[in-house]
Amino acid sequence: MSEPMDIDIDTPAPEPSSATSNGNGTSKPANAMASLMANAKGKAKANGAADGDGDTKILSDAEIKALNEREGLPWVEKYRPNTLDEVVSHQDITSTIEKFIEAGRLPHLLLYGPPGTGKTSTVLALARRLYGPPYKKHILELNASDDRGIDVVREQIKNFAMTKVLFSKGFKLVILDEADMMTQAAQSALRRVIETHTKNVRFCILCNYVNKITPAIQSRCTRFRFSPLPQKEIQRKVDEVVEKEGVNLTEDGKEALLKLSRGDMRRALNVLQACHAAYETVDETAVYNCTGNPHPKDIERVVQSMMSDEFGTSYSLITSLKIEKGLALQDLIAGAYDFLDTVELPKQSRIYLLDHLGSTEHRLSVGGNEKMQLTALLGAFKVAVELSQKKI
Repeated sequence: MSEPMDIDIDTPAPEPSSATSNGNGTSKPANAMASLMANAKGKAKANGAADGDGDTKILSDAEIKALNEREGLPWVEKYRPNTLDEVVSHQDITSTIEKFIEAGRLPHLLLYGPPGTGKTSTVLALARRLYGPPYKKHILELNASDDRGIDVVREQIKNFAMTKVLFSKGFKLVILDEADMMTQAAQSALRRVIETHTKNVRFCILCNYVNKITPAIQSRCTRFRFSPLPQKEIQRKVDEVVEKEGVNLTEDGKEALLKLSRGDMRRALNVLQACHAAYETVDETAVYNCTGNPHPKDIERVVQSMMSDEFGTSYSLITSLKIEKGLALQDLIAGAYDFLDTVELPKQSRIYLLDHLGSTEHRLSVGGNEKMQLTALLGAFKVAVELSQKKI
């Protein structure tokens, strides 16, 4: 039995009726959402202003609606690539997929790699390339973190795979995001569905950890690894968004943003949007405040204190800093790990410190007491200093 097809029908949104007067005879929005939509509408009208020849460009209702909808989107969605050529980096992967499409031999795809590297964007661009603007009628998109049980495979996926799109040739697309969270039973059932419905459906399986996907599914897919994005690629996209959105981003703020993104485009754009909303000028301090990461100057102060001050003084300093800045010991450990790369230390001291940093982080992750782990970390730094002073 096939499921009924969903057809997207654009229904006109109701006009906001609640507005308050500001005393000058003009009305102002009654709430934050009304203000947001009024601002978006103003930007849409501004785009219909006079061009270089002095002629007024009049936008249609559909164009104004599309502009208004994009104004309210998070920047990650607003600037998501629409075509395979627009996908940041990974040109080798997108060109290979393009060749598959041109040859009419698209296989099942398994895309894996860290978050924010372009896996979902690539698959959605692939769907637009195959089906055009009404691509949503031809795809089933599921997030396996939520829909990860065997019932989803037996009902939603199987029913979708068994039906055909009216007046359309070719195959449909099933997109399984975060598939590494699926249960083993669901993956076993999915293997059989892939085998049975290959003629009618292509599966695009996205995950962060490929080792959590069963070998039976891996062998039925063409695998592509999405590595973390280079800083130059993220910087190019960030510069584009900064110019279009009018963000006042300083050079030290940009360096901090690129450093904290760690190759994750989604994280970079989300942090940039949050900082733009909270601060008029996005500098280094604003970026670290928005992300909750300890500032490099605080990390330097902590490490220098642990290596030079006496035990009690250093413990009091770190405890007060944690309370004042709202920092967790895990954040301080991560910052100290990066800072140690810039400090000259003998080999035996560096090895000893890195070993204890890793052990402390592991004990914290399994529920260790934070005060005890802080004192143990302080002791490790004192021993490392003594080791550096010994003659070999």
